[in-house]
Amino acid sequence: MTFRENSRHWLRKSRTMAVSLPFALLAALVLIGINEAGHMRSQEAVEDMSQGQQTRNAVNRLLQSMLDAETGQRGYLLTGNETYLEPYDKAVATVQTNLDELRGRYLQSPEDMQQFAYLSREVSRKLAEMELSLRLRRQGNEDAWKFILYTDVGREHMESIRKLAHALIEHAGQRVQESQAQIVQSLMLSRIGIATVTAIGLLAFYMYLRQAKTLQEVNQREQEVLERERDRLEGLVRERTASLSELASHLQQVREDERGHLARELHDELGALLTAAKLDVARLKSKIDHQAPDIAERLRHLTETLNSGIALKRRIIEDLRPSSLANLGLTAALEILTREYAERASLEVETSLEAVQLAEATQLTVYRLVQEALTNISKYAKAKKVLVSVHSYPTHVTVQVRDDGAGFDPASVGLTSHGLAGMRHRVEAAGGRLTITSRPDSGTLVSAVLPKPR
Repeated sequence: MTFRENSRHWLRKSRTMAVSLPFALLAALVLIGINEAGHMRSQEAVEDMSQGQQTRNAVNRLLQSMLDAETGQRGYLLTGNETYLEPYDKAVATVQTNLDELRGRYLQSPEDMQQFAYLSREVSRKLAEMELSLRLRRQGNEDAWKFILYTDVGREHMESIRKLAHALIEHAGQRVQESQAQIVQSLMLSRIGIATVTAIGLLAFYMYLRQAKTLQEVNQREQEVLERERDRLEGLVRERTASLSELASHLQQVREDERGHLARELHDELGALLTAAKLDVARLKSKIDHQAPDIAERLRHLTETLNSGIALKRRIIEDLRPSSLANLGLTAALEILTREYAERASLEVETSLEAVQLAEATQLTVYRLVQEALTNISKYAKAKKVLVSVHSYPTHVTVQVRDDGAGFDPASVGLTSHGLAGMRHRVEAAGGRLTITSRPDSGTLVSAVLPKPR
């Protein structure tokens, strides 16, 4: 190929490229224009279809309301039963609403508006005829309302209403068909654009798949890292929870040990001191001349004070570490506790206590549970009657404390309610389950289920 031929070849190729680029741009613009025009026409057609369908539905609702009104009116006229007037009144109220809706839809169509005016006039006539029949029926004018009922006036009005309504429905159906045809035409114009967009979409989808695969791999690696971190945090939370639970149990046991030690100290040391003082007072009382009434009154008052101190010491010791629990058992200890509580609080306390076989620590848990529940009742419940029950079953023991007080919402109990939290921890540490059921003004039920030792 010579230099001149080569130059001509590149010149033709450059001319082809120069023509192809504007043509491609023009084709793209034409495609965009076709798609936009088709979209706008389709949108208008869809809106027209929607309006036409809504108009048909409104006309059908109007016809249904008129039929309901006529049915209710005829039912009342024939039977005199007032229950038929309820659907009649509802239908009449709905008719006016349907007419207002149709009037708003036909404002832009003079032809339909004229047809609707005829329909509205016939509906008014029919409603007036039905209302006249009802008024005559209520007034007892039998001949008049029967004459209206058995004449063809009402049927002619309904036939006229049906014809006018069907004409409006048919016209709305024609508008829907025209809109459908317009949509089909728009779809045909958009086929070329859809084919082009499909090809581009397939290419974009391929690139999307590649990118999605990469993102999935990255997300999978991040998910694995997050799962490992979550497992580590969950393990840490379990360890901390177990540690805190063990610490709470230890502190609770230390508290009980300190209470027992303090109770023994009070019983031994303070008890010995008070007893010695009472004996000394008794010796002095035997040696003092009874002719001195002032001194004798002082000694009597001192004796009463010492007796009160001994009783206070005994009550404090029982609160710290109930000796009745160790000496008499759980059932007797609970009976003593409830009896003393009833005397102090001036409440009616009923008991239903069965002998149960539990470990010493579990017995103390039951005793403290009942003690804390009674304390809460005296502070907050304003109750008049309390029921304490302990029942034994083959595998477990149930403990319940029920009152008829003010109650509360368990969901509103905050973190500062350490009494309830302490009760729950005691029961759960013993392997049991605590349930608190209460509602405002409905009393409270504290129920615990504790397993029996195997």
